[in-house]
Amino acid sequence: MKSPLIIGHRGASAVAPENTLVAFERGFADGADGIELDVRLSRDGVPVIIHDANLKRTGGSAQAIAELTAAELARADVGSWFNRAHAALARPEYAKQFVPTLEQVFATLETLRAKDRIIYVELKIDRGDEFRGLVEAVADLISQRGLTKQVVVISFQLAAVALIKELNSSIRTGALFEPKRSAHRVVRSSPMISAALECGANEILFHRLLATRRIVETALEADLVPVVWTVDDPKWIERAHNRGIHALITNDPAMMIK
Repeated sequence: MKSPLIIGHRGASAVAPENTLVAFERGFADGADGIELDVRLSRDGVPVIIHDANLKRTGGSAQAIAELTAAELARADVGSWFNRAHAALARPEYAKQFVPTLEQVFATLETLRAKDRIIYVELKIDRGDEFRGLVEAVADLISQRGLTKQVVVISFQLAAVALIKELNSSIRTGALFEPKRSAHRVVRSSPMISAALECGANEILFHRLLATRRIVETALEADLVPVVWTVDDPKWIERAHNRGIHALITNDPAMMIK
């Protein structure tokens, strides 16, 4: 397997509306080894693909995702904003992009015959949210589709990562970490490594500001697969190769591959 793998962040989100089917298809067309996406539960318990807790940023509505059914979200235009924000990259088909379900994304994989591609599924869990329903729905869908070798379930909520393993130990998981005010202290003491191991994660996903040589080496020594996000600088390719970083998550797979 080549190192590093190039993963499209919310698809090819630099050139297409994030977390839409067209962004995922573009990522694959541009040569990405996989895609990363965000999943939440609709009101009727369907895993749907969207980053935010509401439609305000990408759909022009203040409605919460948890208050809408999957059918209602399937009519929510989450592509036109991209055409307005990025006129030079605008395409008519982007205005016809709606909130997809996780099942639709998995079906797209089959249609594209992308059996060698990876999907990083991030469980979006807001503070105080009950997450068992989301975790169970995602785990069930992965099992039903037979995608345990292609999907990596990731989250900042490490209890949700642990629950995935409890429900189906064959599903690969990853623990997400981002910089905080105490980032330097965290890197020195490496509690991230311990936390990832405690929740049973297979991979550890560092924000690029946390991915020092030392922390990556510590992860490798602990048999954790290191991944870095979100990276749009080609200099990271050689850096990742030399340090043993498994994958880079980027907004622009085509640029990074080139």
